[in-house]
Amino acid sequence: MKLNYNGPVVLAILDGVGLTDDGPDNAVSRARTPWLGKASTKYPHVALAASGEAVGLVPGQMGNSEVGHNTMGVGRAVKQGVARVNEAFATGEVYRTECFKEALRRAKDGGTLHFAGIFSDGGVHSDIYYMEQMIDRAYAEGVRRMRVHAVFDGRDVGPYTATEYLERFAKFVRQYPLADIKIASGGGRMVYVADRYESDWGIVARGWDAIVNGRAEYYFKTPMEAIEVLRRVEPNVQDQYLPTFVIVDDHEQPIGKVEAGDSMIYIDFRADRAIEIAQAFTYWDFPYFNRGAYKPTDVYFVGMTEYNSDTHVPEHRLIEPVGFTDTLNRYLGEKGISQLACSETVKFGHVTYYFNGNSYEKAVGEDFVEIASYPEPFERRPWMKSAEIADEVIARLPKYKFVRLNFPGGDMVGHTANFDATVIAVEAIDLALRRIANEVAKLGGVMIVVADHGNAEELREADGSKKTSHTTNPVPCIIVDNTDNRKKYTLAKLTRPGLSNIAATVATMLGLDDYPKTWDAPLIVEKSFKKAKKSYEKSIENEA
Repeated sequence: MKLNYNGPVVLAILDGVGLTDDGPDNAVSRARTPWLGKASTKYPHVALAASGEAVGLVPGQMGNSEVGHNTMGVGRAVKQGVARVNEAFATGEVYRTECFKEALRRAKDGGTLHFAGIFSDGGVHSDIYYMEQMIDRAYAEGVRRMRVHAVFDGRDVGPYTATEYLERFAKFVRQYPLADIKIASGGGRMVYVADRYESDWGIVARGWDAIVNGRAEYYFKTPMEAIEVLRRVEPNVQDQYLPTFVIVDDHEQPIGKVEAGDSMIYIDFRADRAIEIAQAFTYWDFPYFNRGAYKPTDVYFVGMTEYNSDTHVPEHRLIEPVGFTDTLNRYLGEKGISQLACSETVKFGHVTYYFNGNSYEKAVGEDFVEIASYPEPFERRPWMKSAEIADEVIARLPKYKFVRLNFPGGDMVGHTANFDATVIAVEAIDLALRRIANEVAKLGGVMIVVADHGNAEELREADGSKKTSHTTNPVPCIIVDNTDNRKKYTLAKLTRPGLSNIAATVATMLGLDDYPKTWDAPLIVEKSFKKAKKSYEKSIENEA
């Protein structure tokens, strides 16, 4: 099937906009979205799998932006994230690495073994189960002094669950009465340690000051006291916004600063909220904040995996990264197809780095446009930069054959579980989509509207509590085509269509049929019966 569009092929990614039944907590169905509503009935549309095995995770695991964009950009589901970590721990691969052995050796030789990262079992960025396994192994190997720097979650898990994880950890360490294992500092992921895309290095600096210097906004004797007091100070503060604190002893001294000779294992297996703190511990040339007299040789820093495949940071990691080949952007670059990727800061890395197989290196003819996100909390500016993204994309549409963009509002505002704000976010996206669609139609192009995972459609748990995490719901995919090409194809009858079918669909829309054999089949097939039958059989073969 040869399709030929005068205008561009546009992939519009609605971050965190899933599909489920209408209800009072579904900000997607309750939002006023006249353009999306009409498009979903007028144009070919299909629900896509965006969680679990469909995106390379374990069955039942909610999807996320990293694996969603990876899967779209590499045309297949590659085992990664928690699925890859599960395998590495189950086989003992982690414990056989030289860096794990060296981290333990230093801890037994007078140092302290530190752990840091997202302190939950959300399975998106981390899972403290693996930290517990490493603590158990370290204890068995003779390590007795360990400290934890807890980045509280409140997004991939319930917004007020910090105490549950502290109770779990306290129960866990009671198994080791001869060891000295304590939480030494903590704070919410949006204020302490875990910045991403260099949007606010002050978050990393605040974490560094607590972890390395023992300085913070608050000081407490126990982490449970910290949460209880901070909740009294601000009763509605979600875990992700908990202020930074340091645990001190009876003499008001920090109980677990990271010092020269210590080892640090960062437990996140997702890169975006780990790379900056990894740079702080490992870069010699570090301009983002003053580290004092610290030198990268002072602390042996180990990452759960590689956090930047271009710079190979960190040098020491427990699990080698997944190797992505045959990416869509590389394939299109080799074909001479001009490309544009655009989003605002909070999702810029997803539509570039993750979509391109964990690499910021551009293909020939590929350009990136980043729009600075608002610094205020997302629920205060729920429209985010949807209009500005539309402005930038519309201005550049005539220049490129393939354009991909990401509207972050459904995910970033959805993470707050603020229903009214999330409704506004979805409505702002609808307005922006309509503007882009009109321009694409004028140019004789086609737009594929899709999402990377669910979130905004489910803002409350079954027990009535706020839901700030992603979902396992399918996501929409709408092919907005007003050209004569629309007469040539129909939706393929795939067994379980998913995000992995996007790459081949884009290639097909661009008139290319020699895409990599590793890719899953396109979502469309030719209407002509004989050709459609052959194409359908090929699609089933590829899917299998």
